[in-house]
Amino acid sequence: MEWESTEEGTLTEIYVEEGGKVNVGDKIAFIGGEGEDAPKKKEESAKKEEKKSEAGEEKKAETKQEKKPQAETEKPAPAEEKEEETAPPKEKEEKWHRPPADEAKKAHRRDADATKEEARVKASPVARRVAAEFGVDLSSVSGTGPDGRVTESDVRAAAKSKTAAPQKAVAADKSAAPAVKAGEGARINLSGMRKVIAERLVTSKAPVPHFYLNIDIDAGPLMAARAELKSAGEGTDASKITVNDFVLKAAVQAAVKIPKANASFDGDAIVQYADVDLGIAVAIEDGLLTPVIRAAQNKSLREISEMAKDLAHRARNKRMKPEEFQGGTFTVSNLGGMGVDSFSAIINPPQGFILAIGAISKKPVVDDCDQVVVGHRMSIWMSCDHRVIDGALGAQYLKELRHLLENPALLLV
Repeated sequence: MEWESTEEGTLTEIYVEEGGKVNVGDKIAFIGGEGEDAPKKKEESAKKEEKKSEAGEEKKAETKQEKKPQAETEKPAPAEEKEEETAPPKEKEEKWHRPPADEAKKAHRRDADATKEEARVKASPVARRVAAEFGVDLSSVSGTGPDGRVTESDVRAAAKSKTAAPQKAVAADKSAAPAVKAGEGARINLSGMRKVIAERLVTSKAPVPHFYLNIDIDAGPLMAARAELKSAGEGTDASKITVNDFVLKAAVQAAVKIPKANASFDGDAIVQYADVDLGIAVAIEDGLLTPVIRAAQNKSLREISEMAKDLAHRARNKRMKPEEFQGGTFTVSNLGGMGVDSFSAIINPPQGFILAIGAISKKPVVDDCDQVVVGHRMSIWMSCDHRVIDGALGAQYLKELRHLLENPALLLV
């Protein structure tokens, strides 16, 4: 989800790149006022330099201690001493070829200064990632963004002007991405949301004893009621009420009539809820969210329709608050609009059940006069947690749901 900052100012430093992981409470960025720069970590850098100097002194002391006993135990003969004067030992030759300590320190400082210079460059997270892929030095790119900020387009333009960029990009991709096995097209890393979804599905499907009930309802009266509302309320809110809105209202009303189904399992007890908090499954780019309509039993068909559309819109645009998609006493998942005739869904723990709604389709049916006619049928599957809902209780709930959906006028009162 996206989070809007409560503070005003200019984003001057980004401590956690896009897609990165961070602990709760850690700093992710610095927003400064006019002319205010991010605090520099001088103390940390000073401590690191002190540690390096201490480590270097310890190593020198160790090497001196090692050489001292060797010099005492091994006393060379006079002839050998002359040879040493004319031909230096291998150890001395190696020392002669090493660069002086001052030059090594200068080179180390130059590398550190270059790294700090690149870190100080103002660039978006996407621009930094693209620069790493194409091997582009951000300090050499002139930014066209606000306050000279380097953008993704600036990096790509700089990469095109370099002849060696494609080779560096390939090398970066090979080192960053895992090797693709034979037969694989690509490996896509899981987003944080997909990881959570995977974990929750495992914790639901494995330990929760699922069982399934299925009914087919006569959707003819439902389609007629929907058509009447659309024609009578042209240009008003009534015309925007969909078949799914009828299903949501009926699911809530059925839970009020069969309150034992509006429950969840909690260790050594079954928790029966006073309110019907309706979860609505919404497919988004990264996975699935279930926005919740709180106390849905107190809301009319029109109110449920408006809230469902608002929650779905904000969920797809990542504008939801965490409390808006947490909790819920049961969930309704509708894939009928995508052409799915019927399916069974996995329970969202700790809820007691989930409804899977299929598409309304025309089928040959036998009417009251034993004549084969064309009818509208809709398949509904109910996935139940057997620890909370047994077969008889689930059947009672579906019976009430069928009665409401086949008599949609009851949902308007």
